[in-house]
Amino acid sequence: MSFIKHTVKPTLLALALIGTSLSAMAAGAPIKAVTDATFPPMEFTENQKMTGFDIELVEAIGKKLDRPIQWTNVDFKGLIPSLTAGRADIAVSAIYITPERQQVVNFTQPYLAGGLVALVKEGNSTINSAEDLKGKKISVQTGTKSVEWLHTHIPDAQTVEVEKNQQMFNLVSIGRVDAAVTGKPAAFQYARTRGGVKILPGSLTSEEYGIAVRKDEAALVGEMNDALKQLKADGSYQQLVDKWFPNPVK
Repeated sequence: MSFIKHTVKPTLLALALIGTSLSAMAAGAPIKAVTDATFPPMEFTENQKMTGFDIELVEAIGKKLDRPIQWTNVDFKGLIPSLTAGRADIAVSAIYITPERQQVVNFTQPYLAGGLVALVKEGNSTINSAEDLKGKKISVQTGTKSVEWLHTHIPDAQTVEVEKNQQMFNLVSIGRVDAAVTGKPAAFQYARTRGGVKILPGSLTSEEYGIAVRKDEAALVGEMNDALKQLKADGSYQQLVDKWFPNPVK
């Protein structure tokens, strides 16, 4: 009996120490994140460094979790596949939470309200509402909710898919397409900073952005949700909103 006691105690102590060590390693392990840094003010590259609302929000979450963020820039259509293939832990790039995406990845709680809008060239008097998009040539970014929305609601539109958000806006500016359908933040940012375009009144959809997380990282979802709550409670979240959206998107 004495032998068992003396043997079990050191064994349990060793296991406890191993568990503590593994926990400490996990706490400091990098979170592998993918984004498509072509969507200002959410994420973009400036002076060879990724920045934007999404980038700074996730960095702040990483600090709360004591885990550095390891960023990789990929095309939007490759974000979810990066998670399902196990190449990344999270994806953040103004990703709408949809039932289809929830089948293959988990999402954090929504962190920002969004929605789709239509953008046309300044001076365009033929397109004034969603109804006027029928039969028109419209640019959208491949892999985004805009593609699905057009196919469902404006099936007779001539859809022009591009890889990057900037390409989509450029096509409108030079008159190669009649309009573009994209998320509010990027549309309003482009209209404010570049000019020559206008956003049609009202929103085409009302949706919310979430951080996509690999299905086998269920614990990480809860940890990120807790960190997000802390950022909102201490005012850090609102500071980021005020910084990146000085003129509220309505």
